[in-house]
Amino acid sequence: MEAEFREIDENGSWSSVYQEIRQQSCELPCKVAKLPENKNRNRYRDVSPFDHSRICLQLGTNNYINASLITVEEAQRNYILTQGPLPNTCGHFWEMVWEQRTRGVVMLNRVIEKGSVKCAQYWPQREERDAIFEDTNFKLTLISEDIKSYYTVRQLELENLSTQETREILHFHYTTWPDFGVPESPASFLNFLFKVRESGCLNSDQGPVVVHCSAGIGRSGTFCLVDTCLLLMSIRKDPSSVRIRDVLLEMRRYRMGLIQTADQLRFSYLAVNEGAKYIKGDTSLQESWKELSNEEDDPPEFTPPPPLPPPRDPHNGKVEPTFFPENDEIVQHLEIRNLGSSQEPELRKRTVAIPQPRSDDDNQLDGHVGIQDLTSKAPTKPQQHEAEEQESSEAAEQPNESSPVPGTWSPLLANVCLCTALALSAYVCYRAYFH
Repeated sequence: MEAEFREIDENGSWSSVYQEIRQQSCELPCKVAKLPENKNRNRYRDVSPFDHSRICLQLGTNNYINASLITVEEAQRNYILTQGPLPNTCGHFWEMVWEQRTRGVVMLNRVIEKGSVKCAQYWPQREERDAIFEDTNFKLTLISEDIKSYYTVRQLELENLSTQETREILHFHYTTWPDFGVPESPASFLNFLFKVRESGCLNSDQGPVVVHCSAGIGRSGTFCLVDTCLLLMSIRKDPSSVRIRDVLLEMRRYRMGLIQTADQLRFSYLAVNEGAKYIKGDTSLQESWKELSNEEDDPPEFTPPPPLPPPRDPHNGKVEPTFFPENDEIVQHLEIRNLGSSQEPELRKRTVAIPQPRSDDDNQLDGHVGIQDLTSKAPTKPQQHEAEEQESSEAAEQPNESSPVPGTWSPLLANVCLCTALALSAYVCYRAYFH
């Protein structure tokens, strides 16, 4: 398997290998999915379950749901691959989970990806705690939620309101797997896969695990393909007899289009090769996968935003920006005069645009307010001395109240100009009216 991977990788022929698999895949009928009454239960028009392997619901007059049962007899493994539920099929989804006696749901997509809705919110959030699906008479309650850096495990309670019976459902949500893409690394993916395995949801004594992404073929197919190949390698006497291409073609007999891109096919080879080392007896790998995946880090959505850059406005909100930059100095000077001499030094410190030297503690304020609040701490003696020297130098440069501000007109000059303008206007009106 490793030799096959190296050969394809060196030749750069993953696209041609993927196209060969597509051409060799069989096309089986899916007439029920195309019926008019079932069109609104399909997320995508070109992704439908085959008639021979589709899941049939037991309640109601319409038994259709876009879900397929994949059976791997040699490995004694069953999967239900389905699309991300639609708003009108959430009740059908939980009905299927109940009727198939499923204990685990594996979700490999986010509700919204790249601005598009990829799946309905079919489980209650922390603020809601529970949700009732009246069309199928089921109630779902969120019991607990364990959030890791790239996946979340939720414990749910599914109640059949008709019989008052309840069951525990584990919801494994991979939150960083991009659409049409691959996970961050084989280590992070395998760490997630073995978390699902350790829960017992994949065991043959349980109902088939439900695996879905948006369409239920790309990311879902990758997950099931890697798990199946690793399981076959562990039970066969000759692990090298497992061929990923043959396993994928067999699984495609149960649901169309499994593995959507050549990159997903290549990643499947990578993950199986890495997982095979664990099967051969290197049990320390599982702990290294956990460390490499950094699952204890903060999730991307909970990572604090980067620090804000310092604002360009040196007045720190004290003065509204003007359309005429040359008047900023005049407005600032008039504001200082109106506030009085007692507040003058403080205002100058808060409006200065040049950053001042700060200690490590002061730097913690950066990014939150943008400008250091110099009045929040009592200055030390060297700082106080430096501030007094700065104030004295600023006072020498600051014009006194009796001297005019540069760029302004004195009151006498302004009155003379106004009177001249009025006299000229009166003379023009006189000449225009009488001559």
